[in-house]
Amino acid sequence: MATRCAVLGDPIAHSLSPVLHRAAYDVLGLDWTYDAVRVPSGGLADLLAGLDRGSWRGLSLTMPLKREVLDLVEDRSEAVRLAGAANTVVLDDGRARLDNTDLPGAVAAVRERWDGDIDTATILGAGATAASTGLAMAELGAREITLLARSPERAAATAAAVRRHPSHPVVLVGDLSQAVVGDVVVSTIPAAAQDAALVRRCLAAPLVFEVLYDPWPTPLAAAARETGIVLVGGLDLLVHQAVLQVELFTGLEAPLAAMRAAGATALEARVSAS
Repeated sequence: MATRCAVLGDPIAHSLSPVLHRAAYDVLGLDWTYDAVRVPSGGLADLLAGLDRGSWRGLSLTMPLKREVLDLVEDRSEAVRLAGAANTVVLDDGRARLDNTDLPGAVAAVRERWDGDIDTATILGAGATAASTGLAMAELGAREITLLARSPERAAATAAAVRRHPSHPVVLVGDLSQAVVGDVVVSTIPAAAQDAALVRRCLAAPLVFEVLYDPWPTPLAAAARETGIVLVGGLDLLVHQAVLQVELFTGLEAPLAAMRAAGATALEARVSAS
């Protein structure tokens, strides 16, 4: 019986995670499967309870499950404790443990394209991904981090998570109408929320990190690319966090280059077809 893995979330049809993981398993010579499974909010408990723990090895989690899973699994990494969210479930001998590869994946994605200092950062959004990327900015040296959200009152959990970083950065909270300042702007908001005025304000930063890859390019990513600003894209983040997941699932070194190539080919085909 093949070992099984999957990415869970809602929506999920757009996910490129199956492309990346299948490419990795192929290079590693593993007879493993990796599928995309739609699991809406409130549905994770039943899915976990129904898994055949003998055949399942790993789960990747996307919205809206990254915080929901915390009520279901107690064994968690330090990254999960810091972020207050998990994007990875490792199943080992019937036991489940949580990890968060978004945080180190974001650090790796930025460092691959930017070697400058990061003292201040602005994060657009206030969900689980905003918490992980905010912590990543602190890991990269940011001493002041501003969260700009559509609903600032809902940013409390994310602000608290970023403040838990050992460097104890100053965390400010505002709304999307405010000025965007800093060495980097990280967008975790939907493309539909990226209006022209917001995009113009974001271009004051020398580095833009757009965590989305679908749709691609987003208005912010397109503008950053047109103006020559350094751009870290959603595929960069997806690849680096997936590399870490593959290593957690398999115990083997993940083939980053092959995973990136597979993801880039699939994304290019999607963009060409749109």
